Amino acid sequence: MTAPVFAETKHQIEQYQLNMTKGVTDISAGVYDMHMLMFIICVVIGAGVFIAMFISMYFHRKSRGVKPANFHEHVGVEIAWTVIPFIILIVMAIPAMNLLIDMEDASEPDVTVLVTGSQWKWHYKYMDNDIEYYSKMATQAEQISGKLPKGENYLLEVDRPLVIPTGKKVRFLITSDDVIHAWWVPDFAVKQDANPGFINDAWTMVNEPGVYRGQCAELCGKDHGFMPVVVIAKAPADYAKWIAEQEAIQQKAKAEEQRLLAMNMTMDEAMSLGEKVYNANCAACHMPNGEGLQGVFPALKGSQIATADQPKHIDVIINGVAGTAMQAYAKQLTMSEIAAVVTYERNAWGNNTGDLVQAKDINSAINGQ
Repeated sequence: MTAPVFAETKHQIEQYQLNMTKGVTDISAGVYDMHMLMFIICVVIGAGVFIAMFISMYFHRKSRGVKPANFHEHVGVEIAWTVIPFIILIVMAIPAMNLLIDMEDASEPDVTVLVTGSQWKWHYKYMDNDIEYYSKMATQAEQISGKLPKGENYLLEVDRPLVIPTGKKVRFLITSDDVIHAWWVPDFAVKQDANPGFINDAWTMVNEPGVYRGQCAELCGKDHGFMPVVVIAKAPADYAKWIAEQEAIQQKAKAEEQRLLAMNMTMDEAMSLGEKVYNANCAACHMPNGEGLQGVFPALKGSQIATADQPKHIDVIINGVAGTAMQAYAKQLTMSEIAAVVTYERNAWGNNTGDLVQAKDINSAINGQ
């Protein structure tokens, strides 16, 4: 059998597999083994009970002339059906307890990543390096609407996956910016709630390089189904190379941001960039025409915030609005992009305020100057 045929056959088998998989970590393999142990014990108990029941009904039925025994209480039976289940529970509890202790032991990690859920994307921050970024779903809108055929990893693709090393203990600090999410990667046996205002932790140690996929597993709003998780596990040498590349990119981006702070955009430049940023980040809720969805998402066209209160307008985009779907974009967009989208919203759809916001204005707002 050739490799492509084997891979296709393996994929078809996985599609129809009913049991859970072993995953790619020692913990996930332990969870699988524990699941199978419990399953076998339950099957044996169930089979024993039903066999005894059917034997009793068949050989002691009335049509065979059997008369039921007339007795009340039996010390031996009472002891047996108390002691035997107790022993079974102990047999099940000891390995389960040991596995749970191992799952909760996130001490002494080699790598620590802060995972923050944000409607509807994930933010990753490497606590030991100057690296942080958002990870968004990358499945094309045309696939979702049915205009294009769905790909192999439909709704499980992202623009920037989380990258971790193999053979190293990776600790995840998991929280949320807004509502309750859940960071779930089945191959790692990791599923942890992301609660606003709290930090939960989990850990993994991946044995083999590869790409591993998961999803948000807590109903978190209208785009809950579009919040995938993708993790790439790299060999330690490849991971170190990736870290160095990302740090260089981030430093270059910061230097570019400082350069842009000293520059001023023209109105045409701001409107052009602002329209792109708006359509990519804002139009899904506020609509391309700025009219929003009545009773759900407020209109920007002709609104007070987009025509009069410029400081408030900037603050809302930078910090979001607590308790609503309005996200904070301070970490998601550059200061130039925020300046451009504010300018666009204040001058599009007939708002025509004439306001031209620059990156230095956003910098002042963020730093409280």
